Amino acid sequence: MNASSPSPAQNQASTATLYGGVTNRRVTVRDLAAAKQRGEKWSMLTAYDALTAGVFDEAGTPVLLVGDSAGNCHLGYETTVPVTMDQMVMLSAAVVRGTKRAMIVADLPFGSYQESPAQAMRNAARLMKEAGVGAVKLEGGERSARSIELLVEAGVPVMAHIGLTPQSVHAFGGYPVQGRGDEAAHQLLRDAKAVQQAGAFAVVLEAVPAELAAQVTGQLAIPTVGIGAGVDCDAQVLVWTDFAGMTAGRVPKFVKQYANLRAVLADAARAFADDVQSGTFPAAEHTFH
Repeated sequence: MNASSPSPAQNQASTATLYGGVTNRRVTVRDLAAAKQRGEKWSMLTAYDALTAGVFDEAGTPVLLVGDSAGNCHLGYETTVPVTMDQMVMLSAAVVRGTKRAMIVADLPFGSYQESPAQAMRNAARLMKEAGVGAVKLEGGERSARSIELLVEAGVPVMAHIGLTPQSVHAFGGYPVQGRGDEAAHQLLRDAKAVQQAGAFAVVLEAVPAELAAQVTGQLAIPTVGIGAGVDCDAQVLVWTDFAGMTAGRVPKFVKQYANLRAVLADAARAFADDVQSGTFPAAEHTFH
């Protein structure tokens, strides 16, 4: 070993983290389980195209979710309900092509798994075979446990999603906080334990009181991914258009905006229009002769 070569201890230290660790392969469910064991928190962002996904991948984000939230923030729908399997396959394939290291998790959209475990298997297989994702996500606790179990038995890594499940927006009558009150809290705990027992490698807790999310996190061996569920979850996820300031109007209480890209793009569009109107674009350096 020469003086510039890393020692075995240095190699071990560099890989024992989701950030700055192994870069010659994708993050796996084993990496996430190991992070839970050592108490390392991690972030997850949504992505719906190759370019944006590539930026987040280069930034070191270990898990990217191709969410059916694309319906709201990418495809112009009012809810996630209209999103189709064909759309999810197309978007997921783009995110896979644009990344090298992040684990890519894709949502099973509404109507693609609720009918039966067999239906869930068919559509999860599409996302893995046609899009190349590394895992799928589906909503529901006890009600979805059998589907999760079948998928895991077939070799499909599954991320579960409980609490506020956006595909049930019409049943909920909106997007209310879930798990308030003893009965609701007990049901959420049962849901969390059910998806773990079924074999899910992680579970998203959405719009859940922080104290309840902390209790769930402490009782589960698998990572919890919070979105509006307090700081004690093992990981946190945000919709990228929310966290980057692309979303117009009001954003959910749990969103922190880390940039204002909507204003940046609007300023750029206005500057371009001004240059065109004044005749200063294209200038000589942008012109062929």
